[in-house]
Amino acid sequence: MISPGSTIGILGGGQLGRMLILAGRTLGYRFHVFEPKGTCAAGMVADLEINADYTDRAALTRFAEGVDVITLEFENIPSDVIDELNAIKPVLPGSRALHICQHRQREKDFLKESNLPCAPFEYADSPESLQSALVAIGFPCVIKTAAFGYDGKGQIKLGSAEEADDTVHLWDSLGQPPRVVVEKWIEHVGEFSVVCARKADGTKVNFPMAENLHVNHILHASIVPARVTEKTRQCGVELAETIADLLGVVGLIAVEFFLQVDGQLIVNEMAPRPHNSGHYSIDTCATSQFEQHVRAVTDLPFGSVELLKPIVMINLLGDVWANGTPDWAGLLTDPRVNLHLYDKGEPRPGRKMGHFTLLDEDIDAALAAAEEYFKKLNGEKS
Repeated sequence: MISPGSTIGILGGGQLGRMLILAGRTLGYRFHVFEPKGTCAAGMVADLEINADYTDRAALTRFAEGVDVITLEFENIPSDVIDELNAIKPVLPGSRALHICQHRQREKDFLKESNLPCAPFEYADSPESLQSALVAIGFPCVIKTAAFGYDGKGQIKLGSAEEADDTVHLWDSLGQPPRVVVEKWIEHVGEFSVVCARKADGTKVNFPMAENLHVNHILHASIVPARVTEKTRQCGVELAETIADLLGVVGLIAVEFFLQVDGQLIVNEMAPRPHNSGHYSIDTCATSQFEQHVRAVTDLPFGSVELLKPIVMINLLGDVWANGTPDWAGLLTDPRVNLHLYDKGEPRPGRKMGHFTLLDEDIDAALAAAEEYFKKLNGEKS
């Protein structure tokens, strides 16, 4: 066990790291952040912030030697960096989980080889092989860059063969990547996620399944509890736990699903870290996803994941600031609302700047009220 009072290192300096630090503070831990860019959201609340590139071996060594364990809030970190750091201090959730989840090809291969439900897929590494992959998968389908894609970046949906006539143009529009994954488009009735926490001894706990609504490929709202059957809920938990065990995760892994019309869950993506769709846990679970992650990587006993009240979480992107500073006071006049702002500086369109939650015993009423408040923050009239 890594006792309270020890220092946890975090790779990445975004809002996930910030919330991880704020949760870990209550347990008495100190935090160092390694972030290539300048002053970051996590660094503002850390004990030490190191700003250096991932190629700076001296800075990485200094970072590792100053902490007791290392975790991450951002998975797109070069694998050789993880290996080098792991030789100095343990890096969790583990190099295998990170290696697989940070690349769509490895992620899809893992799911297929493990006989886990996923969309049919093919690979392509040129405009020519892209044409063959499109023929094999059929339409509609979606093309995704194999690496460094999130929030819909590096994706193109094709509805018909006519849209795929010029594969050279398609390849160029994706930035001429080394490789892409071509997936069959899944007609689904909803998107869901389960955040599973796992310790080194295999002990696991799961947060309640979230029902997720996306706008322009970016998470807009999470509804908890998800409005699904108990069978679907249990299936999601079992799949998340299976994946956590197969990857040997120590920490959190979020598994995103599509729910097909026939009631079957399809695994879409995995993230070995705290997840946007788990933010609701801060305000309505006995233990938040962030505190649970700290407990997992330090080998403390898990806290309860009991849902104390139904909740809706709404993401706040930089677009909300388009007409000036939003009316936060107006939002907070409702005692059911909790506001979380990440202090990330310039509110650029599409940039995650914060979120708010609304708790109500009637989950449909909570969603309606939360959407109404979101419209008002955007300057829209009812």
